[in-house]
Amino acid sequence: MTGRRTAGHGRISRSLKGLLLAGAIGFAPLPAKAGEQDEAIAALRSELAVLRAEMESLRARLPASATPPKAKSPATEPAGRVPAAPQLAQAPANPVPAPAAAAPKKGWYDRIQVRGYVQMRANEALSGPIDAPTGLARLRSVHDSSVGERGTFSLRRARIVIQGDLSDKVSLYLQGDLASAVNAQSSGERREHFFQMRDAYADLFLLDRRLKLRFGQSKVPFGWENLQSSSNRIAIDRADAANSAVPGERDLGVVAYFTPRSVQAIWDRLGRDGQKLFGNYGAIGLGVFNGQGINRTEKNDSLMQVAMVSWPFALDGLGEAFAGQVIEIGAQGMLNRVQPELRSGGVNPVSIAERRVNLHAVLYPAPFGLQAEWSWGRGPEWDPSTQSIASRPLSGGYIQAMARVTNSPLGALMPYARWQHYRGGWKAAINAPRLETNEIELGVEFQPLKELELTLAYARMKRAEADERRAGRAVGDLLRAQLQWNY
Repeated sequence: MTGRRTAGHGRISRSLKGLLLAGAIGFAPLPAKAGEQDEAIAALRSELAVLRAEMESLRARLPASATPPKAKSPATEPAGRVPAAPQLAQAPANPVPAPAAAAPKKGWYDRIQVRGYVQMRANEALSGPIDAPTGLARLRSVHDSSVGERGTFSLRRARIVIQGDLSDKVSLYLQGDLASAVNAQSSGERREHFFQMRDAYADLFLLDRRLKLRFGQSKVPFGWENLQSSSNRIAIDRADAANSAVPGERDLGVVAYFTPRSVQAIWDRLGRDGQKLFGNYGAIGLGVFNGQGINRTEKNDSLMQVAMVSWPFALDGLGEAFAGQVIEIGAQGMLNRVQPELRSGGVNPVSIAERRVNLHAVLYPAPFGLQAEWSWGRGPEWDPSTQSIASRPLSGGYIQAMARVTNSPLGALMPYARWQHYRGGWKAAINAPRLETNEIELGVEFQPLKELELTLAYARMKRAEADERRAGRAVGDLLRAQLQWNY
């Protein structure tokens, strides 16, 4: 080690001597004699040659990445020119990018959204028996308890929805209503605006999301209008016939929905066009439910069995007159046994058989459209002759015509005309009373903003009241208004 330091020290000393000699020649006066000058120049060149050799030797021993750029020899620079500064090494033409930091994995709670809507109504009876003597029907509706009441404003629905994907295979859906009412209080007066569960289910997706299994409380796939959200429906209320099968539209159970890609493509196209769909409940549905009704305790061991098919057909191939139009047709069937509530308390001790079939057809408005449903079957109904509930025939439905105007000074609007008819029991009411309904409704829905919808309607009603103690049918005229805001 000492020998290496001594040798290095000797080389550095000789290098310094050469540099000092060059500086001395540059600043000292030239020798007077030409011979002495030649000897000095020769000595300088000799020292420079030794210095260059030592630098080359040191450079060879350095790593390649640390080798400094080769400097030009002072002897090769033109006189009076300042040597250029050494150039820095340039970056490679195609640098290897640094690995990107992995994005943090989203939790299921990051995929949850909250939405909903509120419907505020005002009903004004222009004619008809708002009040009537005991035993006679009053002007009432099973779909809106504020019809015929002496109040002015009411909240029909105030929904809050929490939904989202827990993973690629599982999603959740929770919906509650803040506008539910509770009867049978100690004073006999209704209490408004209780929070009540409407939906609570999870979906398991299979076959690239074409098949889904739904577990929990959800809509029963019976009736096209029953499946359609009230936030999308044109008419203010649902029709009596199909809704009599599932008042409240929901029950607790398991249902499977399958949607082919060709059908989903048509529904996606209608959705982009802004049409009011019934919601993607599948082109084919099969389900089993408790059968007692929404938020009711099951009372027997039987299950409600439901089957549904709803298939859209694009009519573009029929010619220019049908360009952009879609017709959707379908059918549903139901088998069930139910025990309605009794006025004397509790439920009917014997379960009553239900057998129902419903057909539907929808020509989506482009700009004119039609919508119709009709039901047949048997269901629970109060029998005055035996003073008990029995399984009796039922039938009824509705026909609706509508138009769609996407651009107007008032925004998007949809005028409609609707006629409905129903004869049969209403199992959700005490003692399952018989309804006899004939109704004509004319209305228009305005949507000046995406978040705001206003529906104005006139109805000519001829209805039996849902109370077996009141006979006959009430006839009257009703003006209705509904303001809906979406969030």
